[in-house]
Amino acid sequence: MGTPHTVPAGTRRARTVPLHQVVPGLARDPARALVGFGERADGEVIRLHLGSFRPYLVSEPDHVQQVLKDRAEDFARTGDGAFWRPLGRLFGEGILGAGPIWADSRRILQPLFTARRVEALMAGMAETIAEAVAELDEPARAGRPVDMLAEQARIVCRAIMRALFADRISVPDALRIMRAQDAIATSVIPRLLVPFAPMWLPMPGDRTFRDAVRCIDEILVPIVREARATAADGDDIIATLWRGRTADGQPLDERRVRNDTVSMVAVTTETTINVLAWLWPHLKQSPEIAARLQEEIDRVVGGDRVGPEHLPRLRYTRMVLDELVRLYPVGWLEPREATRSTSLGGVRIEAGATLLVSPLITQRMARHWERPEVFDPERFAPERARSRHRYAFFPFGGGPHQCLGMHLFYQEALLIVANLLSRYRLTVRGPAVPDVRLAAALRPGSRVLLELRQVRPLAAA
Repeated sequence: MGTPHTVPAGTRRARTVPLHQVVPGLARDPARALVGFGERADGEVIRLHLGSFRPYLVSEPDHVQQVLKDRAEDFARTGDGAFWRPLGRLFGEGILGAGPIWADSRRILQPLFTARRVEALMAGMAETIAEAVAELDEPARAGRPVDMLAEQARIVCRAIMRALFADRISVPDALRIMRAQDAIATSVIPRLLVPFAPMWLPMPGDRTFRDAVRCIDEILVPIVREARATAADGDDIIATLWRGRTADGQPLDERRVRNDTVSMVAVTTETTINVLAWLWPHLKQSPEIAARLQEEIDRVVGGDRVGPEHLPRLRYTRMVLDELVRLYPVGWLEPREATRSTSLGGVRIEAGATLLVSPLITQRMARHWERPEVFDPERFAPERARSRHRYAFFPFGGGPHQCLGMHLFYQEALLIVANLLSRYRLTVRGPAVPDVRLAAALRPGSRVLLELRQVRPLAAA
């Protein structure tokens, strides 16, 4: 679709969901309310009345594609937008921002995340994950339940800090950063709910946010500084940033390297840690899915140590992962700002307006998915996936800002799930699938406790 240069004649004002319907719904169950607003839109772009702040809600896949990809120049991700501003105090300008600074960071870091590069990391990552998973033998023998969110954080940090950061960041320090990021994700909720509030106005959570940012900087800034001396010899993220150059040939300064290091620690760990927490309760609720998943892993892996050679054949496991990120896209909100007056879906959009695009909404709408609340990996069988609109499923965004780490997530998550299910039988304590907790990034609302029974020892390398 071409980009219009003026607002076409015949466009209309968006229907607005009134304040008295928006606020109570968001207060009771924000995730359910947002999906409900998407359903009520009935394929149109609508507006949410939040007092002085009235963003447009974009939930139709064709409209999502226009915003994120086809007309990305009209609907920009801005570094100073209302929703970005609270988190910008942590990440600063860089790979999670917009404009020329984002473009520099994306160009510098992109080579580390190509499919070929990720494949080259898999042998080492497979070994690291197998060793980290084997540490669960002790609680398995003792019959002691484990908190899988915490264990997944330990396993992911071990793998990512070695593969992408060359062990410059220790696992204990990485786990401290994870805890600080979790505090940040929750502490910014008041500002995300009231995005028009000025930054100088004190809000609940501000102190927690500042303390967590200080903790992250106390860990990472010395590491970033020390890495500069050996950057010429390294191919990890921090060394790559130090060697990087802006479009006009200038090296990145320490602040820019710090910003992108903080961002990349977050984006390479958050999705895998959090989304897998929902897997185990869903398997308990769906024993037929659990049996099929277990059968595939037993058949493909057998008595071997899980390796990169097994991953292409774990097709049903990949479908399970797709269904997890459909229901639980960690990056659940993709706000954009109209760069000029234009239209979308026949609706007038004024320059500077905020548009909300959310995979959490679109991927849970009955308009686009049959029985969307049901955990059903068969949705991602190849023949069904081919018939679906590309932007009915976009858990990693789309267009120029699509997440660099998408391929890495799938490969790493396959290794973790295959290692756990080839080595243990896992029993969930408690019946409930955790609620969705909306924060800066999607979080499970409660812990997931598992009992593990070891069924085979670690295979020889």
